[in-house]
This record gives sequence, C-alpha cells and structure tokens, in this order.
Amino acid sequence: MNWHARMIAAAADFDGAPLLRREFSLESGHGAVTRATLHLTAHGIVEAWLNGRPVSEDLLTPGWSAYEWRLRYADYDVTELLEDTTVLGLALGKGWFGGRLGWAGGGSYYGDSLGAFAQLEVEFEDGATQLVVTDDSWASGPSAVLANDLYDGETIDARRRDEAWKRPGFAGDGWTGVREVEFDTATLTPYIGPRVTRWAALPVQEVTTSPSGRTLVDFGQNLVGWIKVRVQGEAGAEVTIRHAEVLEHGELGTRPLRSAQATDRYILSGGVDEFEPTFTFHGFRYAEIEGWPGELDPADLTAVAIGSELTRIGEFHTSDPLLNQFHENVVWGMRGNFVDVPTDCPQRDERLGWTGDIAAFAPTAAFLYDVDGFLSDWLVDLDLEQKHHDGIVGFVIPDILKKIEQATDFGPVDSTAIWSDAAVWVPWTLYQAYGDDAVLGRQFDSMTAHVRRVESLLSPAGVWDTSFQFGDWLDPDAPPEDPALAKADTGVVATACAFRSATIVAETAKLLGRTEEQAEFEALAARLREAFNAEYVRDGVVKSDCTTVYALAIVFGLLSAADEAFAGDRLSELVAEAGYRISTGFAGTPFITDALTQTGHLDDAYRLLLEKECPSWLYPVTMGATTVWERWDSMLPDGTINPGEMTSFNHYALGAVADWMHRVVGGLSALEPGYARVLVAPQPGGGLTEAETSLVTPRGPVSVRWTLDGDTLTVEADLPEGVDGVLRLPGEDDRSIGAGHTSAQATVRTASADIIR
Repeated sequence: MNWHARMIAAAADFDGAPLLRREFSLESGHGAVTRATLHLTAHGIVEAWLNGRPVSEDLLTPGWSAYEWRLRYADYDVTELLEDTTVLGLALGKGWFGGRLGWAGGGSYYGDSLGAFAQLEVEFEDGATQLVVTDDSWASGPSAVLANDLYDGETIDARRRDEAWKRPGFAGDGWTGVREVEFDTATLTPYIGPRVTRWAALPVQEVTTSPSGRTLVDFGQNLVGWIKVRVQGEAGAEVTIRHAEVLEHGELGTRPLRSAQATDRYILSGGVDEFEPTFTFHGFRYAEIEGWPGELDPADLTAVAIGSELTRIGEFHTSDPLLNQFHENVVWGMRGNFVDVPTDCPQRDERLGWTGDIAAFAPTAAFLYDVDGFLSDWLVDLDLEQKHHDGIVGFVIPDILKKIEQATDFGPVDSTAIWSDAAVWVPWTLYQAYGDDAVLGRQFDSMTAHVRRVESLLSPAGVWDTSFQFGDWLDPDAPPEDPALAKADTGVVATACAFRSATIVAETAKLLGRTEEQAEFEALAARLREAFNAEYVRDGVVKSDCTTVYALAIVFGLLSAADEAFAGDRLSELVAEAGYRISTGFAGTPFITDALTQTGHLDDAYRLLLEKECPSWLYPVTMGATTVWERWDSMLPDGTINPGEMTSFNHYALGAVADWMHRVVGGLSALEPGYARVLVAPQPGGGLTEAETSLVTPRGPVSVRWTLDGDTLTVEADLPEGVDGVLRLPGEDDRSIGAGHTSAQATVRTASADIIR
C-alpha cells in the first residue's frame, strides 16, 4: 500500500470516546465513481459512517494484535455510500489499546492517545483517483459516550446524541481540531483472520426479584456481548445494568469478576432511547437492572452475542441429553472466548490470550468451526512476540504481561510446557485439520525456536525440570488458592510435552523438506524419550503415579510396549480408585480418554466421560451450566461459588475432551491431513444407543451415524467425491470404503448401561 493518511488524535480527550469528521466533495470532470475503498484502523477501536450510514457491521475494529509490530487494517467497499458531498465520520473507543488490561489494574499500556487512521480511495471512470485521508484538516468533538472500557463497561448519555455530525453542513458546539500522532505505517498489515461481529440475539427468559429486592434478568444462556436496551423515562434519569455469569443464593454473583465492573449506564433523554454499548463486552447470563422507569417489559432487553465471524463446520449429537448439553456448552464457550484472540475467559479483569488454553483446545476448535484464518492470524502475533523475547513463547499472546511490572507471581517469564508448546501444537493442529502445509511453512521458524529454547533449559539429566511450570494446572485435588499444586510432577509433564513438540517439529521438517532440521529434532526427541524413561519410569510406573503422567506418557508415545501396557492398566486402576471422577487438570484432561481407549480401557473412558458427580465433565451440566467452567467445581453443590480468587464460568480448555468425542464416540477422524482419507470407526459405549457426527472438510461434507439395537451396531457413512477411507467396526477387519454412502452392521458387546451410569 502507498499510504498518504496519518494517525490523528482528537485535540481534547472527550471522555475517551472522541468523534472525528471530514466533509468532502467528489472531484468533478472524471465521470462516475467506479469504485471506492476505505482502509481503516485505529489506536483503540473505531467505527465509521459515510453520511450517517455505517460502513460495516464489524465490531471492535481493528481488534487486538501485537501493536508494537503489527496493526491490522480493514478494507471496505464503500462505493454505494458516496454522494456528491459526503461526511466520513469516525467514532473512537479505548478497546485493548487504551483500556484496562490484566488484573493489575493498569491500562493504556500501548500508548497515551487514541487515534484513527483512514484512507479513502475513490476511483473514477476516467482512471483518476481522489484520496480522502486522516490528516490535520479533520475536526474532533464529543460523543454521547461518557466512559468506556472493555472490563468496566460503557456509559452513554442520550441527551448528548446529535446525529447531525455525520452529515454535511454540521458545525457543532465544542468541536475543535486534531493533532497528528507519531506512527510507523510499516506496522500496518491486512487482516488474516475474520472480523468481530454480532452472531446471535437472545430474548429474556425470566425476570425475577432477588432476596435483597433487586431486579434480575436471566437470558438462559451464558454468552459474550452486551444487552441492547429500549427505554423511555424522565430526561436525566439513569438506568444501570450490571452483568454476571451466575447467581449465588439468588443474588448476582459478581465476586468472580474481581475488579471488572461489567456495568453499563444509560442516561435517558426523555424520549424513546435505544442503547447498544459497542465499545465494551461482557461475559454474562444474568443482569441486575437498577433505575428502570416503570415496569420492566422483557421485550425491551435483548442479549447480543458477539465474536469473531466463524463458520460452523462440525456437528455432534448422541442419545444422551446431558452429553449433548455438555457439547453445546463447549460450543458456546468457544464462541464466547474467540473474540479476535483466543482468550481464557470473557468476563473478569483478565480476558487474555493464554497460550495453554488454546494449546489444549485447538483440535476441538478446528472441528467445530473453520478457525484456520482466526488462529493463523493469532500465530503471527505469537511469532512476533517470540522473536522479540529470545525465542520465549509467553504465557499470553499478545503479551501484555511484559508491560506490567510484577504482573504474575510466577517469577521471570520463560518457556513453559503446554503454554509455550502452543507455538508447535496449534499450527500442527491446523495442518492436520485443513491439510494446508502453508501454516507450517509460515510458523516453522517459530516452532523450531520454541523447541530450541526448551532444549537450552534441560537439566544435565536431559529432562525439563528447570524454571517455572504451570504443570497440571487446576488439578481438582489442588487447593483453591493454589491451582498449580498438582499431583503430577512438573518435570514429568514438561519433559513429555517437550518430547511431543520435538517429534512434531521433526515431522514438520520432513514435510517441508528441511532435512537438516529433521535430523536435529529427531535426535532431540530420541534423547528426550531416553531421558524421560531413565529419570521417570521404573517397571512401568511413571513418577508421581497419577492419572495425568500416565495419560501423557501413553498418548505421546514415550513408553516401551511393555511399559505402555502396564501404564494403561495402572491408569485404569487410578481412574477407578477416583470413582471415575476427574483427577486431571489442564495437562492431562485433553488426553486421558485417548490414553484409556488406546490401552484397551474404553469402558473406563466412557465411565469417566459420563460421570455426574463433582469433579466431572457432566457435573456442571447438572448444575445448569451452559458453558464450560474454569474449575471442575467453579460452583459448589450448595450453590456457592468456589472460594478461589480465580473462578470463571466460561473457559473452554477443559472442554477439550470433545475432540475425543468426535473421533471415538462419533467415529469420525482423519487418516490424512485435511481429511483426504477418512477413518470411520465409532466405538459405542456408555449406554449410548446412537450418535451422529458430521464435518464439512476441505474436500466436502463427511458424516457418520450409528445406532445400537441390542448387540447390533448399524453404521451409516457418507463421503464426498474424491475421498475414500477405512471402515473399522468392533470385532471386524478393516474395510476400504469410497465416496458416497456406506452402510454396515456388526455385532458388538458394550458395558452395561447400569455399570456406566
């Protein structure tokens, strides 16, 4: 791009939400306009209009990236919006650039001034081009927004609304000029991933009064976005809406928000007012309403769910309503946390791109939605942050923690297992899901830099038992105040993850024809495997003798055949000893059902999956959850919120088991990257009598359906043209299948439903 625009800021603060405008006329003598394109970005978040008509429905533009080195811009075709005289109007909010970030209480870490950058290119019939750009000729003024912050909410004064600023001839009171802001246009880059949009609207399900007399609204679903309001009352009256995910003993459960206010305030004009706070977002199911004039009509409140625009590609359904609800919770949790970056949670004073969460969840995400662009965009920021941090992949991307003194209690940030392994596991997942090795080529330097950094941290024994580790974070047996205090030895977890990453990088190098790196990482993987067994394995017993270490050792392929068989049996014993309740945290949870299945303990995997007592995947469902919780017991059975300081009711990481559900319960998986060949291999159990799984692959739609009638398993599969696969049924030899419809039956024996349930 040949940039002529400048980054401009309002001459005054205007409550952190200034308006910017430029009126212009189309040049004459060039014929009709053939095309007009607006390139738009900001320091902060920006919304744009041409003569009062919105340029797009995008939200929170330009999102959150590693602003120091990369600021994305959006392109809009605005040909149909131009008139002979036109006003280009821009509204700015704080967003991630100028608002609060993290739990330390600070903000504006990227800069002190909100700014806008716009370049409108108008092409005429005769080939001439007219440019309208942000520069010192623009005007700035106040908006109706009195306060805005992603964490704290938005305040809007309807008495200050004046839509005339968007149209020609406006000369409002209090308007002034602008100033240019120092800005390097070399950081500008187009979006790779999708924009943030509205994707659902939910009506009020119930209006109640709390024990303390407060008005509560329930939308029936934990979501991420805001409440659109229609209200009429006395001019100057104020309506306050505070949001939360749960109720605690009938009152709004705000303690998990920590310092986030999550509160929107609306000052009424005296007429019919509509409010939509597009400079913030909240994670909520419930809202507490104060100051509403007269009787509240539920039709005047609509919950608007927002998130990155993603296409749903994977579906899953079974005969078990609780399991179906759990899967739906996984979907909603993902959508709520895929708001421009893959965040840990959407409600409290955090909402950061924690690398460990997406490392665990990426396979599930890549099945449910097409996340190729979304995660590829985020990986660019990971690579940039890593290059400026000695090869270290930080805990969060974008890495805001580096800007906050004493941001964590974990000491100096260095590479850490699972979290930093996102540099390897996420691009590998995208390649496996969509079959395009371009992501591996783009991320190869990042992948190798991570594993080499890990290699530099190994102890003389060749294992990764140095530096801080999150380990099996949120092990349910850890105390609420210390979620890192897990049963699994952190060195065992870290070394296992290092082996997996080295193995993946070696395979990546082979695919890309990088023979030297292939040899390097194959050798490293071999050394890590040898060191792991020498240091941590004795006659099949893995150090710390708990479910997570066995799950990782089995699934990652660290053990000999004899030791793996022992480990599988020991894992089965431990699962039974725990009463088939969950005993794993972030490290073990994505892999434990696969480890049980791989070693011949499918019935145990089903019993674990379908357990309803706490801790378990279905316990939150029995408690009315509509998203996946951060902790297995985020809410205690008596309806009290977990006493830990860190408690969220919308975290997707522990929903990573849905990947196993798709492949093993549903029976649909890839034999080759991008589903060039497909494995149809349902493994019934748990008393389920049917399941249906479908996926829109890069080569077309694939579906698997099965029913179990007594001991008779009936499987129906459909593959697209050009795709073949393997049908694998219990007790039967593998069978090749081709495109089109396949139907088959087999006799199977599964564990009694009574035993499972």
